[in-house]
Amino acid sequence: MSLYIPSHFRVEERAALVGFIERNDFGTLVSSGPEGLQASHVPFLVESGGEKLTLLTHFARANPHARSLEHAEHVLAMFQGPHGYVSPSWYENHPAVPTWNYAVVHASGRATPLDEARLRSLLARLSTKYEAGRAKPWRMQDLPEDYVAKMLNAITGYAIEVEKLEGKFKLSQNRPGRDAALVAEALDSQGEAALASLMRNAPPAARR
Repeated sequence: MSLYIPSHFRVEERAALVGFIERNDFGTLVSSGPEGLQASHVPFLVESGGEKLTLLTHFARANPHARSLEHAEHVLAMFQGPHGYVSPSWYENHPAVPTWNYAVVHASGRATPLDEARLRSLLARLSTKYEAGRAKPWRMQDLPEDYVAKMLNAITGYAIEVEKLEGKFKLSQNRPGRDAALVAEALDSQGEAALASLMRNAPPAARR
């Protein structure tokens, strides 16, 4: 599996790609098997150390996709950031045509099931991450153990050992002169600050 990435838009800096996944960690997981193509939208947790990158996620046990992952040769996790329409009227240089600016990271590899201890740890870590900053954070450890056991029985978890990581940040880097800056200004003015900020702070590799 590969992603078409013109050189202007390719980002290869590992730290930038991992950071992007961590900030946009509700992704789309796709796999292919005897049942055909399957896709699920799920939250991920990133484990990164040295050259190893692992994505952890979980599914409802009743989801057919979950049952087929063990037999999938490869899976693809896709993470998308801010995106938006770009009008040629914003450019200084003409002629020009409309386009769409966006940033995505694709991570592909193999999926292996989590045992109960690792699945329990994944759920606790996910909830801790998203409850952080709340006045009264919800805590998984406060639930009755029999309830937790019942819930764990209804889901299954997977670890994806990432073998290929690709980043495409299409943020007007191919435009001449001040066009990229003018696009960021226009996006800001119409309330798309996240995309404008991404354009201004793209990783160095994306500025080529």
